[in-house]
Amino acid sequence: MKSRPVGPGPLLVLLVLLLLRAASVRGVQRPRRYTPDWQSLDSRPLPDWFDKAKFGVFVHWGVFSVPAWGSEWFWWHWKGEGLPQYEQFMSDNYPPGFSYADFGPQFTARFFHPEAWTDLFQASGAKYVVLTTKHHEGFTNWPSPVSWNWNSKDVGPHRDLVGELGKALRKRNIRYGLYHSLLEWFHPLYLLDKKNGFKTQYFVRAKTMPELYDLVNRYQPDLIWSDGEWECPDTYWNSTEFLSWLYNDSPVKEQVVVNDRWGQNSSCHHGGYYNCQDKFKPESLPDHKWEMCTSIDKLSWGFRRNMVMGDIASECEIISELVQTVSLGGNYLLNIGATKDGLIVPIFQERLFAVGKWLSVNGEAIYSSKPWRIQLEKNTTSVWYTSRESAVYAIFLHWPENGVLNLASPVTTSTTQITMLGIQKDLKWSTDPEEGLLIYLPQLPLFTLPIEFGWTIKMTGVH
Repeated sequence: MKSRPVGPGPLLVLLVLLLLRAASVRGVQRPRRYTPDWQSLDSRPLPDWFDKAKFGVFVHWGVFSVPAWGSEWFWWHWKGEGLPQYEQFMSDNYPPGFSYADFGPQFTARFFHPEAWTDLFQASGAKYVVLTTKHHEGFTNWPSPVSWNWNSKDVGPHRDLVGELGKALRKRNIRYGLYHSLLEWFHPLYLLDKKNGFKTQYFVRAKTMPELYDLVNRYQPDLIWSDGEWECPDTYWNSTEFLSWLYNDSPVKEQVVVNDRWGQNSSCHHGGYYNCQDKFKPESLPDHKWEMCTSIDKLSWGFRRNMVMGDIASECEIISELVQTVSLGGNYLLNIGATKDGLIVPIFQERLFAVGKWLSVNGEAIYSSKPWRIQLEKNTTSVWYTSRESAVYAIFLHWPENGVLNLASPVTTSTTQITMLGIQKDLKWSTDPEEGLLIYLPQLPLFTLPIEFGWTIKMTGVH
């Protein structure tokens, strides 16, 4: 007589099904899966750490830091366009036959100390840092397995620059973003795909996508700052396939944030948050999370040996842009270029320290803030508003001559309290039917105030 296999009885199976259904009803459901199309990918909620962060530092660093002249597009201007001033620069400074690849060994990073960089970034008040892992020149700042002899482990520093900085930032709980260019100007496979009208994808399959997957699995970034997308549609880059993997199955699927540069016409339309374009400044409050990326050196993103003080954004310009950006719901990503040795020059350090000093007093009005119902009050003092929980902040960029700040937008109540960040005591105020709220600023010499410009009024009990 054969023994019958023992299995669950019909009643037990029914009971399990009922329990599963009950769990589903209570909200215990499988995580959502995103399909490789923009409609699905764009529906993913942006992880909230990014909106709370508000301020980040961008670092452009690569082989272009060796000539350190013109801009980080040196190779393209020299060989892609053949601009006469670049030809002249090379003939004046380098021997005949010197190629761009010959700059590689001179990219030494000899004085790159990731802990020192991180000290600076922390002092600046930055909540995230974005490092160039690969610019359009194709040189990778990590040992990319598909960039043989054109990476920072094989050539130049003989170090994993991406990994070293990541470790230092993680110790300080600063979020880590990786900039990555999809295209490479002179890669033979990219040029072949271009010749084929981008109907083939030799370069994408052999280089771009393997590198993106490697960066995510190896370094687990909080942010991917994509660039170099403009010559081809997202279908050429396989962007939606990559992003669906990133959001569904990658080791950073919960916290990772991406920008909008994933193919022609995706900028300002698809992706995570929007950059729209370099140095983008909206006139009014956008309906989508955005970031302004700009550079302390107004003429370049990479370090230039030939920059002069007139090319450098002032403290006042930087603070004003930061305030305006955050008031309009954006993040402010401020760029510096590092030298071939891995140094951040003093003028860049000075500007970052200045931002940090300002944020140490006014950060309450910036970090984790939300746009208020009014963003800008166009009067002689240029007042920008932010809000956080029950508080409203008015940041004014010009000190009124009579020492009285006039605000038309806030409506006071019986519980209104008004202070200035960095000053201990409450401020006196009154209301006027025609002029609105009048705030009597501290009668102090300006040089005794904790900051020199961009002062913040904190108001509670207003609407």
